[in-house]
Amino acid sequence: MRFKVVLAFVNEKYQDTVIEAAKVAGATGVTILNARGEGIKSKKSFLGLDMESQKDMLLFLVEDFIANDIMDAIYDSGHLSEHGNGITFSLNVDRAIGLESQMGSMEQEAKDHYF
Repeated sequence: MRFKVVLAFVNEKYQDTVIEAAKVAGATGVTILNARGEGIKSKKSFLGLDMESQKDMLLFLVEDFIANDIMDAIYDSGHLSEHGNGITFSLNVDRAIGLESQMGSMEQEAKDHYF
């Protein structure tokens, strides 16, 4: 099996919706990390200090063939077309181990998708 990791930086208010949409699209789990970031335009606090935007970073390890569906679900449910709501991207995974508990579900998803 080939895998990708889909990383999504989303606003906290959309986190639950994004996770649910990704699962409906085929994700079997998620790792949630707290992250801070800044885009092209920095935000200022009342003392003129830069204020970093708080985001949640969601990591989904998924099979290659469903990565685009999951990214589309994240884009829609996280309102990523609106300024400042986050981004998502994917990276190829060279090796993944420890997935024995999810293999049955992944194999069934592959069969349903291809056959």
